[in-house]
Amino acid sequence: MSLINTHQPEIGGLSHTESDALISILQHRLSSLIDLHLTLKHVHWNVVGPNFIGVHEMLDPQTATVRGFADVLAERIATLGGSPSGTSAGITKNRDWDDYDLGRDTVQAHLAALDLVYTGVVKSHRDAIAEAGMIDPITEDVLIGQTRELEQFQWFLRAHLEDRSGELAHAGSHTELGAADAAR
Repeated sequence: MSLINTHQPEIGGLSHTESDALISILQHRLSSLIDLHLTLKHVHWNVVGPNFIGVHEMLDPQTATVRGFADVLAERIATLGGSPSGTSAGITKNRDWDDYDLGRDTVQAHLAALDLVYTGVVKSHRDAIAEAGMIDPITEDVLIGQTRELEQFQWFLRAHLEDRSGELAHAGSHTELGAADAAR
């Protein structure tokens, strides 16, 4: 099934080729944000230990905001003449990241693993900003605004993981499980 509606007239001076490129970029980001939303909720349900309640409550607004970001991208895809895919099959098709592997675990373990998730999402959003910026400043602006908030959410997580010199408990970890082990 194509994400692109070829019967749609050109939108705001963008050619079909430009719209198609933006739709592809945005669909990948949409899949990533849906996955991040689900991951945040999973961590919310599975985090335990000291500082549980603070982290549990910190994740709810992040989850809601990320879910809202997904809606904005889906509506932008539709505006550009595409058909946004929010199904599990659509997410799987676009997935170029690993699934989140932690179940019930400590605050520190989850936050360290989640920090790597945010690193991946933010990097991918920044890459999408660069691509979209060559085509459409409106789409670029949407992604910039989302990235700014995603970076702030990551900062909130990292505040729990840094020592007083600014070193992260899981520094040098390249996998979520490795980050979790290092932070425990």
